[in-house]
Amino acid sequence: MKHGLAGVGDIAGADTLIDVRSPSEFAEDHLPGAINCPVLDDDERALIGTLYKQVSPFEAKKRGAALVARNIARHLEAQFLDRPKHWAPIIYCWRGGQRSGSMVTIFRSIGWNAHQLEGGYKAWRREVVAELDVLPRQFRYRVLCGATGSAKSRILQAIGALGEQIVDLEALACHKGSVLGVLPDAPQPPQKYFETTLLTTLRELDPARPVYVEAESRKIGRLQVPDAMIESIRAGDCLAIEAPLAARVDFLLRDYDYFLRDPAWLNTRLAALKALRGGETVARWQAYASRGEWRTLVEELLTGHYDPLYQRSQERNYAGFGAPHTIAAAQLTPAGITAAAQAIVDR
Repeated sequence: MKHGLAGVGDIAGADTLIDVRSPSEFAEDHLPGAINCPVLDDDERALIGTLYKQVSPFEAKKRGAALVARNIARHLEAQFLDRPKHWAPIIYCWRGGQRSGSMVTIFRSIGWNAHQLEGGYKAWRREVVAELDVLPRQFRYRVLCGATGSAKSRILQAIGALGEQIVDLEALACHKGSVLGVLPDAPQPPQKYFETTLLTTLRELDPARPVYVEAESRKIGRLQVPDAMIESIRAGDCLAIEAPLAARVDFLLRDYDYFLRDPAWLNTRLAALKALRGGETVARWQAYASRGEWRTLVEELLTGHYDPLYQRSQERNYAGFGAPHTIAAAQLTPAGITAAAQAIVDR
């Protein structure tokens, strides 16, 4: 590392990663493991920006310096007074400018071996984008295919519990991957943070071993799967999970039980299908939900919407779908899911 400066390659050696950007910047994305110690919060940052544009840069710098000094003192007293003399944090802001530089100057004057991340968060973001264009292509993917309700995500997780390598894109995206895939009380992360967590996951994998994934569309909810990732998955070996309709309905009634507790919320989600299925059909489905006729609703959604849609999508997008390896799953109970996962691993 240069005197007082660190590069993206030095991040792993930091005792602590400190992100001094505002809370909203941190929430959008941040370096893995970083803690947020804003030297300007969102309101303060907006105030200084307004002063800079409407009054003068000099007035903005004076007010900003007072706020930054006050906030650094608060973080120092609240979080860092117990750190030993050999403590060596890396501190970053948006582009390696005054916000992180101020904290580094104070920490180094104390005697800590603090370093400023050269280029700041922007340097990290460039690294993420570049690596996600290359790293996904280095793995051999075994892709779990199968109609909606075949418990693909649960089987994937069970494969991971057996010690195999998995990438659970839906878990990273906080979404189950369809118009009804939104999760209650679990908003999707921002796109940049999704990409950071995906990169972190991929970096932990061994290219010499296969990686199990679920067949996905380019978008999971509102999030876009990076091109190199989706293209590599679509070139993988397909493992088709085949389960009877009744078993799929039973599974979905368990896995989506939160919809059963809030039919009104489900009906707002079903309304999004009007363009594809027509108002009359969707109104019938909404009536089933309102009356609690759950099994009838799920069966019709599968046979009338999801199954034909899924078949077309797989045939169009997945190279191995024409001749997949088939895994029969007569039951999609917890025991049946574990048995299917074991059968896949034992292939």
